Amino acid sequence: MTSGDPDDLRLIGDCGKLDRIAAEMTRGAITIEGDAGAYLGHAMRGGRIHVQGSAGVGAALEMRGGEVAIDGNAGDFLGGARPGEMKGMSGGLVLVRGGAGDRVGDRMRRGTIIVEGDIGGYAASRMIAGTVLALGPAVGAHPGFAMKRGSLILLSRPARALPTFADCGRHDLGFLRLLLRALKGRSSRLDDLAKRPPFVQRLAGDQSVAGKGEILYWQD
Repeated sequence: MTSGDPDDLRLIGDCGKLDRIAAEMTRGAITIEGDAGAYLGHAMRGGRIHVQGSAGVGAALEMRGGEVAIDGNAGDFLGGARPGEMKGMSGGLVLVRGGAGDRVGDRMRRGTIIVEGDIGGYAASRMIAGTVLALGPAVGAHPGFAMKRGSLILLSRPARALPTFADCGRHDLGFLRLLLRALKGRSSRLDDLAKRPPFVQRLAGDQSVAGKGEILYWQD
């Protein structure tokens, strides 16, 4: 850690065994020049975190506000909830430039998660609200499991899909233009996507829990 402004910290070196960096953070900025351990930014409410490597399990767990950027990969339960807790991420923005593990956005209530690479299984599981965008070529099995509300936006089909989502056909959704405009400059891949017409195939569910969420497959 370098000395200087306490609102702008820089951790130099491998912090892969250092858990709970920036837990309950409210302001300022933290840059990690290497990997971060588990539970990065747990319950953070404000400020900015930039990890120049990868992060362990539970990054942005129960996050309430602020921004987290991870240049590498993220582990399971990105933006999710701890075992036994009913509320995952409820605000803020998470950007992962690599891939992410299973259960991205588990029990998520608000906020936005962008994963530029592949994601694991059960993405947006038990989601209540919020937006998850997965821009990679591989999506794990059963996205949207027990989803109540919210939006899961995918560029690729999952390894195995749930049968409890109803196909609502192909749509041109204006809110996608507004979403990409609001996120302009955050991700070069999203900026490229904004140049394409927002035609998506919409699936509604998870109907096994009377859910009103949606999975959107972006189409050419």
